[in-house]
Amino acid sequence: MKVVVAMSGGVDSSVTAALLVEQGHDVIGVHMKLHDAAPGSNPGACCGLDDALDARRVADTLGIPFYVMNLRDAFKAAVMDNLADTYLRGATPNPCVQCNGVLKFRILLKRSLALGATHLATGHYARITRAEGGPARLARAVDRAKDQSYFLFPIAQAALERSLFPLGDMTKEEVRGHARRFGLLTADKPESQEICFVPDDDHARFVREHRPEAEGAGEIVDEDGAVLGHHDGYFRYTVGQRRGLGAFETTG
Repeated sequence: MKVVVAMSGGVDSSVTAALLVEQGHDVIGVHMKLHDAAPGSNPGACCGLDDALDARRVADTLGIPFYVMNLRDAFKAAVMDNLADTYLRGATPNPCVQCNGVLKFRILLKRSLALGATHLATGHYARITRAEGGPARLARAVDRAKDQSYFLFPIAQAALERSLFPLGDMTKEEVRGHARRFGLLTADKPESQEICFVPDDDHARFVREHRPEAEGAGEIVDEDGAVLGHHDGYFRYTVGQRRGLGAFETTG
């Protein structure tokens, strides 16, 4: 098969590409350029120039073609705008779901097919199962601690038929073991654990900068309408948030 691998520059996508090459597939590496935000400085930061260079170096090690695709406009509309607007609606966004459902398995898949590929592979921890004669179904990974099937639920049936998740039957340590076996420079690279375009984790700052016209300050009231205090942005507080209100100006 001719397979495009979405290569982020991390260990998971690197091993995905290496395994498919080892299996004899015609592999093309693609790195998505998504935004111009400066990456964070902590070891879990992602999506900077270093990641693109790491992806290219891995592709060179494997002897496969490598391309960088500019998807910034699509990413802004589908992920960045969505995050800001969802917060402004008082809900809790999930940018990873948007990125996978719209960017990877719609736009990137379409471009992969245009390159002559039959499938798109990623380093997600998830599996695709098929009953005899039945359609492809998304299933949880064997490593439940790393399972990412939740972030993939928007994938359409037709796209799932064209997708590959080679790591779905492995643990993280097994993946790192393969990376060392292949001699990949990403073998011990830390995992990214943040929103790539909000590296300081300050969502409120991002919303204010991305939607400067939004007015979010107001009153905090109880169920009877009594004013308890004032806040400087309702988008700081969302339905389903896991933390308390934090500090706010009280009344009386």
